[in-house]
Amino acid sequence: MTLPALFIAHGSPTLALESSDYTQFLNELGDRLPAPKAIVVFTAHWDCPEPSVTMDESHQTLHDFYGYPSALYNIQYPAVGQTDVASEICALFSRSNLPHRPVRERGLDHGVWVPLLHMYPEANVPVIAVSVDSLRSPQEQYDIGRMLEQLRHDNVLIIGSGGTVHNLRMLAQDDEPQDWAAEFDDWLAERLEQWNTRELFLYDKKAPHSRTAVPSYGMEHLAPLFYAMGTADMSRTAKRLFQSYACGTLSLNCWQFGDGL
Repeated sequence: MTLPALFIAHGSPTLALESSDYTQFLNELGDRLPAPKAIVVFTAHWDCPEPSVTMDESHQTLHDFYGYPSALYNIQYPAVGQTDVASEICALFSRSNLPHRPVRERGLDHGVWVPLLHMYPEANVPVIAVSVDSLRSPQEQYDIGRMLEQLRHDNVLIIGSGGTVHNLRMLAQDDEPQDWAAEFDDWLAERLEQWNTRELFLYDKKAPHSRTAVPSYGMEHLAPLFYAMGTADMSRTAKRLFQSYACGTLSLNCWQFGDGL
């Protein structure tokens, strides 16, 4: 079975506690998707130069944030790992001569478990986390994703977890979207739907408000979009499934790449 790849904005850690249009969408999305044999998540909260892959049979839940409600720190997401799929990822990287690193006992950061908590609340699908490298070019990030495209045709759900607009220094007092954030997302949407990688890979020079939407200290949150997109290089279809904002600028959106929904 072929599954689409997804880019999912994981928002603030408090998304784990919220009930909103977005969390309802994520719940329904998990119900709509055919049951995957495993989920691979490129997470913005694991940013390192060498692609790294979790190799564990079970995971601890990382509460990699501070200053949030105490209830957040009590949440556990006890998903198991899937070493066969993790080994296949490493084999595909090796086939493309990409240096990489198998990692044990890292745990799942909130970029992984917060969206999955809504999509698969029973934690009954094996999960593998994969790092991103925010200093690589979008072209390189896309190409790494493309190395894993065949996994989608073997009933593996690939997710990029991050945020298209994720500038925590620009949060507003209400959820009404700021013009500059919406303009950046609209520019991105048009190029994604056209699969215009030439302009997308130059978003920092061509997109309106790109330095505000993707600040130098937050580039890791956009990176998973390109990794996920690359895994659908053969079909080259993109569809925005959801769009809203929290605090006016924190973009909450979901993109589907490839067919399957």
